[in-house]
Amino acid sequence: MLAVKNISFGYTEKKIIHNLDFTVKKGQNIAVIGESGCGKSTLLKLIYGLFDLNEGEITYKGEPVLGPKFHLIPGMPYMKYLAQDFDLMPYITAAENVGAYLSNFYPEEKQKRIAELLGIVEMIEFADVKAQYLSGGQQQRIALAKVLALEPEILLLDEPFSHIDNFRKNALRRNLFAYLKQKEVTCIVATHDSTDALSFADETIVIKGGRMIGKAPSKEIYYNPTDKYTASLFGEVNEIKLELLTLTQKEDETVLIYPHQLKVVEEGPLKVVVKQCYFKGNRYLIKSALNRQVIFFEHYKELPVNTEVSLTVDRNAFG
Repeated sequence: MLAVKNISFGYTEKKIIHNLDFTVKKGQNIAVIGESGCGKSTLLKLIYGLFDLNEGEITYKGEPVLGPKFHLIPGMPYMKYLAQDFDLMPYITAAENVGAYLSNFYPEEKQKRIAELLGIVEMIEFADVKAQYLSGGQQQRIALAKVLALEPEILLLDEPFSHIDNFRKNALRRNLFAYLKQKEVTCIVATHDSTDALSFADETIVIKGGRMIGKAPSKEIYYNPTDKYTASLFGEVNEIKLELLTLTQKEDETVLIYPHQLKVVEEGPLKVVVKQCYFKGNRYLIKSALNRQVIFFEHYKELPVNTEVSLTVDRNAFG
């Protein structure tokens, strides 16, 4: 088990990580989400051992994870860390980059392993292309294959799909996380993409200003956000007074409602005026006004601008 025990850290005297404390079980996939600059990338670097902690400790299987003060080459041997800059060697081929960590003692096994990894990231046809000639998305896929080569016990991924086209990203995520589950590799992903958390993570950690404000199963984080900040990490969200929904007489109580949790009805408690419609494929995201408050809701068709519609809460849209 990986244990992060009350750690704090700052690159200067100003701390950017404050008293983080959590554990990760073997084989779990954990998503770390939060706004830019909240400390997600720094957390991964600390877990890998790239920096020395100011306070607290990190352990794996009871043994401490130590930083540069204790290691000539920073980083723990049983972990692999994929940074956002990929760390590829530009003048050798994709296959040679993937095999850089593999022993040459058994060349046939090495080639089989390289082919397997290239298959996982769908890059077999680019095996003999030098890294410098690959696109950013292709380089990112090769970097993913490279860190998987020696089957680490813990894999730390920092925005691992940020450069990859959507049509490849979905298949790659399915392949990668299925492979990690099969091999029982513990994985921690720092991400801005809510799909990484909702579709593939066992648990999600929410960070704000270097502090952990939530850690729970991803579905629970989504349906029961502790605050508007957490809910907004998954997309648009409305903060609506409960009295407007006729659910309470207390003036100050509010509820967080996602756009898909509101529906258009003939007579509903919310009377809004349509301002803009955004086509989303199988639905429209509608921006509307409730007096001076912006309300987002979803509808199956486009609605005329400046028309008034009634909304109510869709009870079937809650987990």
